[in-house]
Amino acid sequence: MIRVVVDSIRVSLLTQSRVVVLRETEGNRYLPIWIGQFEADAIAMAIQGHEPQRPMTHDLLKAAIGELDGLVRHIYVNDIRDNTFFARIVIDQAGRTVELDARPSDAIALAERVQAPIFVADHVLEQAGVLFDEEEQSDEAAPPTASRSEESSAETASEAEPELNEDSLSIFRNFINTLDLDDRDRPSDKS
Repeated sequence: MIRVVVDSIRVSLLTQSRVVVLRETEGNRYLPIWIGQFEADAIAMAIQGHEPQRPMTHDLLKAAIGELDGLVRHIYVNDIRDNTFFARIVIDQAGRTVELDARPSDAIALAERVQAPIFVADHVLEQAGVLFDEEEQSDEAAPPTASRSEESSAETASEAEPELNEDSLSIFRNFINTLDLDDRDRPSDKS
């Protein structure tokens, strides 16, 4: 098992899909896991320390485990099959260990709420992990992200501005140049 922390939650500018990025604590590998919008929001809320007025699903699970004298020891992203990740929530309850099958996004949202460590199986990180070195990270333009540094678990979510250059703007310039703005007062064919 390899210990990881939530590095960021990223949003695709094109599809609005969310990815939670786990970072190896003793190395430079990252594990991106595609998740849903609601799960991304639940993880981000926990990272930022926001308390909802009414319990969300992950808050309810946290409360239920506590009321049943359970303690979340850790969560474990234990497998990947057909590009689907699997996780286990490991709970100590009344002197016994209970393991619950879970989606990684739900397990991570719970782990962030109870401050439980997150682990990934070696073979999962080998198969789906991404290796970055320090130079690659600083050279790449990051997509919008909600990020947390190790020193602060309550850093606010922020969206980074996408990098704009002449090549990325040329398609827009070409489109604008094709517009005939003198025709804007004429009736259109679409009625």
